[in-house]
Amino acid sequence: MTAFRLPILAFVLLAAGSPAFAAEQPVDPYVVSDANAGTTPIQGDAVYKAFHGREGVARIVSDLVDRNVDDPRISDIFKAADLERLKRTLTEQFCYILGGPVSYTGRDMTAAHKDQGLQTSDFNFLVENLQWAMDKEGVPFRDQNRLLAKLAPMKRTMVER
Repeated sequence: MTAFRLPILAFVLLAAGSPAFAAEQPVDPYVVSDANAGTTPIQGDAVYKAFHGREGVARIVSDLVDRNVDDPRISDIFKAADLERLKRTLTEQFCYILGGPVSYTGRDMTAAHKDQGLQTSDFNFLVENLQWAMDKEGVPFRDQNRLLAKLAPMKRTMVER
């Protein structure tokens, strides 16, 4: 399959409500766009490299999601979540934001978090768990802050109460 056809196939599958991967649950159709990531990417690839590329970001996201599922402070939020899809799209989102050569195929932040009843404390616990996961991966503090600075304004689109 050519490089040109693969993104179109991904768009058609997502737009049709079909899961992108067999283990993922179908979702309502939406327009696939990097703009859905909620912010613009960091320029250059130095921060992306500090996160150890896609593989490092995937480890961070996997650890983050697992920590959230196990964290009694916020685990209820993740009970009904499609964890396979969450890990895939969050990895894409972080890679895109970090300036990596990755496109984001997930929903926009408002739609992705609609009706979850998220509170400021939930957002803060998630950030705390993300910091633990980034520390575990050995991401330098200054580079962690670059990602957190991009994610922080998204709180307005996620927190409902």
